[in-house]
Amino acid sequence: MAAFDFESYITDIPDYPEPGVIFKDITPLFANAEAMHRAIDVIAAAYQDAGITKVIGPEARGFMVGVPVALELGAGFVPARKPGKLPRETVSVSYELEYGTDTLEIHADALCPGDRVLIVDDLVATGGTAAATGKLVREMGAELIGYGCILELAFLNPRLLLEEGGTVPFVSLVKVQ
Repeated sequence: MAAFDFESYITDIPDYPEPGVIFKDITPLFANAEAMHRAIDVIAAAYQDAGITKVIGPEARGFMVGVPVALELGAGFVPARKPGKLPRETVSVSYELEYGTDTLEIHADALCPGDRVLIVDDLVATGGTAAATGKLVREMGAELIGYGCILELAFLNPRLLLEEGGTVPFVSLVKVQ
């Protein structure tokens, strides 16, 4: 597939949500059918031969990327949600953020030993959410195959946390240095 300029579909919003922050808005990419289709194709192609059986997308924009990637790979989709949002028995993981803690849950029957899992999100910053989701995958006896995202805030070094010495692939379409 020819190179595609994903970055041109990401808009910088200065001073949002607070002064000094430059927010990276990827909704223009979602709004453009060709850009979104190509983004899904590139992420899915990176794992096409990996035998992925489940794709997990953290709440909420991870759903928008994860579902089409799962469909492209012929895999199931598992939503990772905030506590209290799933209707059946769940398993959870809590993790540290730069300003406190957070928790994600998935249904207790969502993963099985032998599942080969890809974690997909719209944006990876420090990698904390993705790493916590990976911990949950392993605790449930499934195999973490890799990570994928549209936008990586590389200056926050998420790869140090996620790639585990180069043993877990991490695919991003746009890297902000």
